[in-house]
Amino acid sequence: MTFMNSQTVALNHSHTPVPSCSPAEAFAYCERLAQAHYENFPVGSVLVPKRLRKHVYSIYAFARTADDFADEGYETLGARTSLSANPDEAQRLAALDDWQQKLEDCYSGKADHPIFIALAATVKELNLPKKLFTDLLSAFKQDVVKRRYANFDEVLDYCTRSANPVGRLILLLFGYREERLHQLSDQICTALQLANFWQDVAVDIGKDRVYLPQDELAQFGVSVDELRENKFSDRYGALLKFQVERTWEFFQRGRPLPEAVSGRLKYELRLTWFGGTRILERVEELGYDTLNQRPKISTFDKLRLLGRTLIG
Repeated sequence: MTFMNSQTVALNHSHTPVPSCSPAEAFAYCERLAQAHYENFPVGSVLVPKRLRKHVYSIYAFARTADDFADEGYETLGARTSLSANPDEAQRLAALDDWQQKLEDCYSGKADHPIFIALAATVKELNLPKKLFTDLLSAFKQDVVKRRYANFDEVLDYCTRSANPVGRLILLLFGYREERLHQLSDQICTALQLANFWQDVAVDIGKDRVYLPQDELAQFGVSVDELRENKFSDRYGALLKFQVERTWEFFQRGRPLPEAVSGRLKYELRLTWFGGTRILERVEELGYDTLNQRPKISTFDKLRLLGRTLIG
């Protein structure tokens, strides 16, 4: 199966589609897509056993493509729905609706797109609940239409659907189904999402998105115009300090998870935890000014984090 062939799959949901490729070809397709967009997901990590990597690829390909549909001005690779260079909200929502229909077809045995042919095999082998995928799609759709969050509860609700399903899927991938472990994962994943928000305030305001709660902006006396103009102040610093300290609490509540699992996953989760908390440390080191500098993890940081991961 060639890359171009994957884009000729029919969108007709009124009858049972003819599969466009074999599961092996579909997994290879997902692997190519994943390795082209590896920056935000542990795709093909050496810490993931080889037998599980194809399933990581299929889950990632599903989520990455949906995320691309939700993102302004992004032309998705490998997706059947064609978006213009600057798709409007209606076009992006239509693409996500089509992706959700393909998910429904996947779960009813009618997958007709390479990503969903692979995902169907993953879902069957690992017994993955559909709700985790529909939650992700609901978060992607929300990103298209919602640009302000009234309070922290609204932000947490978004995290519950945008980040937490990924952690639960990873645990299921490795065979961990205990709800206690999944709840610990939720704490870490929410913390990771929050850390990303505080890291990317300047990036998000460029897309007219503000994840800082509106009531807390008002409480600290920070206006959206100040965010747009990258005007750092003591007030903004105090607001970010408040958010970072709250995010640390989520990381600490999830801290027991890596030691509650075994094998390679323990090290994967340790590295994830150390990486997320290092972002918070970088925000602190910048004096909470994430308007004029984006906190990043340096090469030295990565080596240090790997060492901490290995020794625990």
